[in-house]
Amino acid sequence: MMRCMQSPEVEPAVVDASAPATHSTFAVSRWRQGEIVLSPDEVAEEVPVALEYNGISHAVMLATPADLEDFALGFSLSEGIVASPRDVYDIEIETREHGIAVRLEIASRSFMGLKERRRSLAGRTGCGLCGTESLEQVMRMPAPVQSDASFHTDVIQAAFVQLQLRQDLQRHTGATHAAAWLRADGHVSMVREDVGRHNALDKLAGALARSGEDIATGAVLVTSRASYEMVLKTAAIGAGLLAAVSAPTALAVRLAEQANITLAGFVRAGGHVVYAHPQRLQHEASLA
Repeated sequence: MMRCMQSPEVEPAVVDASAPATHSTFAVSRWRQGEIVLSPDEVAEEVPVALEYNGISHAVMLATPADLEDFALGFSLSEGIVASPRDVYDIEIETREHGIAVRLEIASRSFMGLKERRRSLAGRTGCGLCGTESLEQVMRMPAPVQSDASFHTDVIQAAFVQLQLRQDLQRHTGATHAAAWLRADGHVSMVREDVGRHNALDKLAGALARSGEDIATGAVLVTSRASYEMVLKTAAIGAGLLAAVSAPTALAVRLAEQANITLAGFVRAGGHVVYAHPQRLQHEASLA
């Protein structure tokens, strides 16, 4: 069931023994330096997750079966199905024979809007635009983000170290992306993981919507490339800075420029590239 909004200082660690497993162990053959060794290996799970609104199935995504309440809420917000967390009255998760159903009860006005533009959406792993029917649906233009975020580049570098240390599923399996929230004080307060980078960011968006975090002063960190959809979801969150370990696309850069989002890519130890709105990142070195 969906819980009330709260403002935790530190994200609580919750272990649900009844929750589906996020990874499984297989016997594998490892070939190294001319030798074959039999050993166990942990592999990330991906399962079909059906999102149902007021009893009507809308989307089926392949995702890691963890933090599914966050995923459902974040997906609903980033897709514009609901305008606010207050429009989601309840979330229930049901394990079925062939996957997991997440049932959401949403406000009547939101459901009416959903029915008007309802489409069949079958998502592959990490698919952000699967099932979109028209170019107009893809090329949404969010309102410019209003953000007071300001970070020293050393803080961004240190935050990615924090993120790496907190990627439990990635450490076990090597198969997942992560999205994280960086507070103004340099603390990474939330981390969400998934086999799909879009899913990880939707999970973070849902967690943030219920957390009471100060969105205007924080930043989004992702362990993937910064595609158009990742910038669009960052705009839906209302964050003014998106930092990624890999490259952006040209479409993502143009959207970041128009949406007033600072976009940094290739974030590595000792370096990064800023593609849009560099004013939110400070460093001592002068431009070369």
